[in-house]
Amino acid sequence: MVVEMLVLREAVVWCMANRFTQVRFESDVKVVIDKINKADARDSQIGALMEEVLQYFAIHGGMSVHFVGRRSNRVAHLVARKAVQLYPIASRFFDFVAWLNSMI
Repeated sequence: MVVEMLVLREAVVWCMANRFTQVRFESDVKVVIDKINKADARDSQIGALMEEVLQYFAIHGGMSVHFVGRRSNRVAHLVARKAVQLYPIASRFFDFVAWLNSMI
């Protein structure tokens, strides 16, 4: 859950920095998605991260997070796996995101 929240927070920050305001985030970690959508930050492991994400969502009303099954999100898993292979240093991951964005 912690990793999922960290990834979501970084994705939200990146979207804000790049002026994307209408964004639908998707994840296959249902427990995290349910907690975010219910604004249930009682879990001490992810509570602070969740509060931060919820604040960003409040600032940008066009951002939302939704549950999708792993099979429906197969392409995202393949892209993430490739990114980790190409950019094993986390701070360089967004180099891959920039490259991917240029390909779209």
